[in-house]
Amino acid sequence: MRWRRIIVFGSAGLLVVAAAVGVYSYGSFFGWWARPTVHDAPEAKPAAVEPVASGLRLPFDLAFLPDGSALVTERETGRLRKVTADGQLTEVRTIREIAEPTKQAGLQGVAVSPSYERDGWVYVYYTTANDSRVGRLRLDSAAPPEPILTGIPSGEIHNGGRIRFGPDGMLYVTTGEADDRSRAQDRDDLGGKILRVTSAGKPAPGNPIEGSPVYSRGFRDPQGLAWDEKGQLYVSEFGHHNLDELNRVEPGGNFGWPEVEGTGGESEFTDPIATWKPADASPSGMTYHDGRIWVAALRGERLYRIATDGSSAEQLLTGQYGRLRLVTEAPDGSLWVLTNGRTGPDYDLILRVTP
Repeated sequence: MRWRRIIVFGSAGLLVVAAAVGVYSYGSFFGWWARPTVHDAPEAKPAAVEPVASGLRLPFDLAFLPDGSALVTERETGRLRKVTADGQLTEVRTIREIAEPTKQAGLQGVAVSPSYERDGWVYVYYTTANDSRVGRLRLDSAAPPEPILTGIPSGEIHNGGRIRFGPDGMLYVTTGEADDRSRAQDRDDLGGKILRVTSAGKPAPGNPIEGSPVYSRGFRDPQGLAWDEKGQLYVSEFGHHNLDELNRVEPGGNFGWPEVEGTGGESEFTDPIATWKPADASPSGMTYHDGRIWVAALRGERLYRIATDGSSAEQLLTGQYGRLRLVTEAPDGSLWVLTNGRTGPDYDLILRVTP
């Protein structure tokens, strides 16, 4: 337990007291009072928006194959589906190893090997009865996924689940703390982390702790990964009640959860470059495009684009298509966007957005 100096404001004046604050720091204690850095962002209009495909059920992630088609995961059904650039949607297979889906578990991330034309590997993040894990499979085989990274904590909520190959060829994995806050600061636990592993699931060379897959820690539920043209990694993260975050990630960084939510100003933790109120964002999948970071927002039902220093934010598609789970750059330079949780005959959509 840490002792903090807490400033209490009241009608009688200013009272300064010393108090014991459990797992929350000064910055998090006053998170309700903190003003987000992104608020009242001006609305921008894309040049065009058109549906690519419809009929998806709670899609979570999308990754492009070398031929320009894309693989899409459906979290609850466990289906891995394929969609061509002209919108033809087919089912590749169902990942039957997933546990009975709960609030946020199931089949989540998908990534295509950088050497796909040679090795044919497709990587998926999914929840079993015992854990969350990353497995790899080949599209021309009916064999179950080969687990390469296991033991990631799972729960009804806070399962992370985005996987991406970085510009260094390593596989990056976002994990949530599965509603157990202590995991995020535990160096030996895989929850509440960004993990960095080889294509075979081994701890990547050059990680902060030799022999550990942990690249950075102190996250609640990170769901977005993107790199700029210089190879700098950015991560989006669901906050608790106060502030969602956009973080610039360095190896070995500690991003504060659960001791800090939002900006804490403490030397041992890395502050976010941008924050939102959860009602305006709840940020999920993200991409880097044309010099800006693009973030899909669930509760906020919009896209954000924002400079890499966290400034100059704009919002697009606000309230037009419901909850947005993912935005990613397509081979033709457009952006593909996944909706999340629509009902009716079309269910969820893939949208092609021309910025």
